[in-house]
Amino acid sequence: MEFLWNGLLSITWQQAVMYAVGLLLIYLAIEKDYEPALLLPMGFGAILVNIPFSGALNQMMEGVGETHGIVQWLFETGIEASEAFPLLLFIGIGAMIDFGPLLSNPKMFLFGAAAQFGIFFTIVVAAFLGFDIRDAASIGIIGAADGPTSILVSQVLKSNYIGPIAVAAYSYMALVPIIQPMAVKAVTTKKERMIKMPYQPGKVSRLTRIAFPIIVTFIAGLVAPASVSLVGFLMFGNLIRECGCLNSLSETAQHTLANLITLLLGITISFSMRAEQFVTVQTLMIMVLGLFAFVFDTVGGVLFAKFLNLFSKNKINPMIGAAGISAFPMSARVIEKMGVAEDSTNHLLMHAIGANVSGQVASAVAGGIVLGFFM
Repeated sequence: MEFLWNGLLSITWQQAVMYAVGLLLIYLAIEKDYEPALLLPMGFGAILVNIPFSGALNQMMEGVGETHGIVQWLFETGIEASEAFPLLLFIGIGAMIDFGPLLSNPKMFLFGAAAQFGIFFTIVVAAFLGFDIRDAASIGIIGAADGPTSILVSQVLKSNYIGPIAVAAYSYMALVPIIQPMAVKAVTTKKERMIKMPYQPGKVSRLTRIAFPIIVTFIAGLVAPASVSLVGFLMFGNLIRECGCLNSLSETAQHTLANLITLLLGITISFSMRAEQFVTVQTLMIMVLGLFAFVFDTVGGVLFAKFLNLFSKNKINPMIGAAGISAFPMSARVIEKMGVAEDSTNHLLMHAIGANVSGQVASAVAGGIVLGFFM
């Protein structure tokens, strides 16, 4: 009973706040179905690491010495020492992606690039607000709407705010269906949202599908060498998918590997959600800046599409530009739903998927560019 009271009396108000944050993440995962594979382990992990004298963390025990907590060990081994968890997840993501819609309409590559505008704009804003330039760069990557990239960049740059950045990145990924429609409608007219784009897929040869991940790896590596691990693992996963002779490995990467790493990554990142590091004014600022980056990435893609329409005979529905973020396939589905809402016969899904998978590659390259510039 004495140990129970010691534990209860040792709880700080900051730890109590983290219990609330953890329960909120669990609620969003279970009741709202917002990225449950990530938010649920992150929420439960936030509780684990904030229990006083938690055995999930390294502790000094009298007569025993230092004990090694599993969550801290996973973080130090799988993220801090090697960035292995987020990189391995990219293999699974790459194996899930069909680049066919993008290869049949290469113009969609432009939207992936345009939808990274918010990243670099937010870096400037965060630095102006007083964040260290490495922290500012890590915060800006939230705009990519790509959790693994955000974790990797913030870890490599030794940011002091890995936990808040991870929570912001995954939270905004989960909130794509809520945030993106508001951002898109703010910068488009109903007439623009009703523009029809008939889908006429071009034939993509097997050779093209196999060559694509290899060529992208070479190009990304030469342009932004720091992106090789990000882009390379993504493209390796896609090569496994497209080669046609490793179907069992492709299935394993898409399901077993991706699910296992997602589970471990979610609960491991909670190590950086300890109350003394998380409950700060800076965390609130990061959440706001992350939303700012995400919204401006969306708006940047939409405005770029509207700019192209000034010179194009065949008009592009500007909502397609919003799908250039990395939240695959959620963003593409949101754009399809918005198109149908404006006109029940207007199906934009395949165009949006082309832009969306382009955003997956572009966000990895953007992460590499940030690493190369600020390392």
